[in-house]
Amino acid sequence: MTQISPAPLSTAHDSHTPRRAVYRTRGHSHGPINRLMSPGDLGEHLKPFVFLDHFQTDASAPVRFGAHPHSGIATLTTFLEGGATYADSTGQSGVLTAGSVEWMRAGRGVWHTGAPIPGQVMRGYQLWLALPQALELAEPESLYLDAARIASEGPARVLLGAYRGRSSPIPLPVSITYLHVRLQAGERWTYQPGDDHDLAWLAVNRGWLLAGDLVLEDELAMFEEGKGAIELVAEGPTEFVIGSAAKHPHPLVKGSYSVHTSAQALAEGEGRIVELRTTPEVVALDQIDR
Repeated sequence: MTQISPAPLSTAHDSHTPRRAVYRTRGHSHGPINRLMSPGDLGEHLKPFVFLDHFQTDASAPVRFGAHPHSGIATLTTFLEGGATYADSTGQSGVLTAGSVEWMRAGRGVWHTGAPIPGQVMRGYQLWLALPQALELAEPESLYLDAARIASEGPARVLLGAYRGRSSPIPLPVSITYLHVRLQAGERWTYQPGDDHDLAWLAVNRGWLLAGDLVLEDELAMFEEGKGAIELVAEGPTEFVIGSAAKHPHPLVKGSYSVHTSAQALAEGEGRIVELRTTPEVVALDQIDR
């Protein structure tokens, strides 16, 4: 993670001053995945956003991500190109295509799996959100939404929360907005986060994006805390995701696939994951992966 200026993380400007980017990172690549944020690094500063992967598979080299568990978090996967098959321990399965969104509120424990559609590139983002205490051990919830279900406002698709009168169909009892944006060359776009959103970031995956005096390319930028708008200019056709939220007030207590608010909640979630491992629903996921 690269610090851009000596401004501390607590720096806050008023609503009339555009926010500056104060950190940027190109992440760490692992095969088809570029990890831009983890609970142990940038996620500590941007919680409830705690994890972000940008993925892009090779159509000629298919991969499977294998059945794996989560607890205490919600995951949102958005497919920007290609698509994937999916299945989870709540009993749902099917196919997602470009523009589709997978929402998995893991709560007290869930397993899921997926794989690219054969012969296609699969490109997109997976985001993890830390859940409030009331939901971190709730029953899991999964939603699979095709592109037509995702509302748009100008160049922005509303993946989570609300933006300028448009809302995501995903129920979310915390104050978060997460958008997928495409801009044309030279297009200017201003994002005004919600009144209580003191945290904001974006991740560029296509093109070049001017934010203040910085040109962002294939990287994540974190903005200073405050109420100000984020003013952007596309230098060429550009694609990115942007998120803002009210701060998550709890610590991040981390497991291998889980994030909870306390050691007790983590133990309960991971215990439930182990119990689910031998259930018919999870055994069936293993059969899919063979």
